[in-house]
Amino acid sequence: MQEEIDFILDTAKESMDKSIKHLENALSKIRAGKASPAMLDGVMVDYYGSQTPLNQVSNVNTPDARTISIQPWEKAMLEPIERAIINANLGLNPQNNGELVMINVPPLTEERRKDLVKKVKAESEDAKVGIRNARKEANDEIKKLEKDGLSEDLSKDAEEEVQKLTNQYSDKVDSEVDRKEKDIMTV
Repeated sequence: MQEEIDFILDTAKESMDKSIKHLENALSKIRAGKASPAMLDGVMVDYYGSQTPLNQVSNVNTPDARTISIQPWEKAMLEPIERAIINANLGLNPQNNGELVMINVPPLTEERRKDLVKKVKAESEDAKVGIRNARKEANDEIKKLEKDGLSEDLSKDAEEEVQKLTNQYSDKVDSEVDRKEKDIMTV
């Protein structure tokens, strides 16, 4: 029975890890006033008829804190890259100088900062929902084991372990969100 409990706990932990990873990924795409190549991670470029990630058709750099430069592997890709960035609706204005596509990242207004903080909080809530779902699934599995003969004491101990995991991961979410919120609100 202990092996089954360990398996349930490991599965719950994996699922909670995925929620944290998803949150970190989502937060990396929310910009905090500084230019970062990660801001363009979701941009897909029409590369001869197939949608290709921007970083696979060009070199994306940040020469300074307010600028992103995109150097395409082929000059013919300048306009499709420019179009893809505009269509991605990131609020960025690309400029094509015939060699590269440059993006000046404007400083954030107070209102925009508050909107971004709301977005961060929404992402954190999604992560917490994922963590709670993992807890529910683990507890359901423990209840099934209890019906199959697991003692009540072991069942309670396992449920306490699941709750400890849930609390740990919720705290991780909160610390990630606090860090990102400070990052966004720092002018």
